[in-house]
Amino acid sequence: MSAADPSPRPLLIVDGANVVGSVPDGWWRDRRGAAERLRDRLATAGGPVDGPFPGPYEIVLVVEGRARGVASVPGVRVEEAAGSGDDLIAELARDAAGRPCLVVTADRELRRRVEETGARCTGPRGLPGSGRLGA
Repeated sequence: MSAADPSPRPLLIVDGANVVGSVPDGWWRDRRGAAERLRDRLATAGGPVDGPFPGPYEIVLVVEGRARGVASVPGVRVEEAAGSGDDLIAELARDAAGRPCLVVTADRELRRRVEETGARCTGPRGLPGSGRLGA
């Protein structure tokens, strides 16, 4: 790409329910609060520890169910899934075709789906905090 049309930033899509649920810290008592804490940590961290793509990343946090209502903040766009969070994540990865995309999830079926679109995957431990971002 030319200087007038720089390469797009890599896209980091975070499976909020999966990452928050990776640590049994009582998140189920306040799913929205746990998602907000995850969002804030993502905004501070800016991306994965040893990601496959050089940053900075465009970060999208996908929330669903009782975690809906979490607002976006500078550095993290929050997308609410109307139905399945996995379906929205797969759609976002598909829409990113041709752009570097990393999905954070430990869900094997979701990993298979997004890898079919060309996205790469890492588990919650790939983020700063070693999977404790929802804590």
